Amino acid sequence: MTDRGDFGTALRALRDAQKTAKGVSLYSRFVNRPVGRVLAAAAYRSGLTPNQVTLVSAAFSAAGVGALATVRPSWTLAVCVYAALAVGFAFDSADGQLARLRGDSSAAGEWLDHVVDCAKITALHAAVLISFHRFHELPGDGWLLLPLAFQLAAVLIFFGGLLTDKLRPRPAPGAAPPAPSLVRALALLPVDYGVFCGVFLLLGSERLFLGGYTAFFAAHAVFLVAFLAKWFRELSAPRAA
Repeated sequence: MTDRGDFGTALRALRDAQKTAKGVSLYSRFVNRPVGRVLAAAAYRSGLTPNQVTLVSAAFSAAGVGALATVRPSWTLAVCVYAALAVGFAFDSADGQLARLRGDSSAAGEWLDHVVDCAKITALHAAVLISFHRFHELPGDGWLLLPLAFQLAAVLIFFGGLLTDKLRPRPAPGAAPPAPSLVRALALLPVDYGVFCGVFLLLGSERLFLGGYTAFFAAHAVFLVAFLAKWFRELSAPRAA
């Protein structure tokens, strides 16, 4: 059996193999990535592959989504849904960190990770719609359009950002990455998936959950417009010869 070293050695190696914090919110930088780092070190010691960790992430997220769609809202459900989604998000960070630690990042692994992310975002808002229809006394039927609009905004932000990152010019070899901006990291908190998961802690109160969910949708709608304008402008800029 291959010697994988101890947990502390793996954890220290992961700290040295972190991606740039540019464009990352404070939550992802100081909460989700560190938790994912611990999970990645544990997965490394256990002999798990990055793809297996991705599937573990998908399983936790699916459990949270399934419970949201099928169980009547309560404070107990609120804690369970939040825990499942938050743990799934932490494992989502762990798979990429594990791949870098093992030195076996692959196109197939990245593809699987993004497919799971897209499915998670789409299914989560669909589950909110189902929960609204089955269990909530909404002010009017028009509120059923809210999860659909939120789903559209969230998917466009995810896909638009992913595609922009693939299409924008690569930095020159050896160029130092720009320092992360604290202001930007703070501003991105409302559209960080991990922060958004916190709204499900309000499921025990229909009024609080509806208000919180609406507030997060409004933030996503505003950021979507800003992101689309920024990304289109970046990709339209003349490229250096």
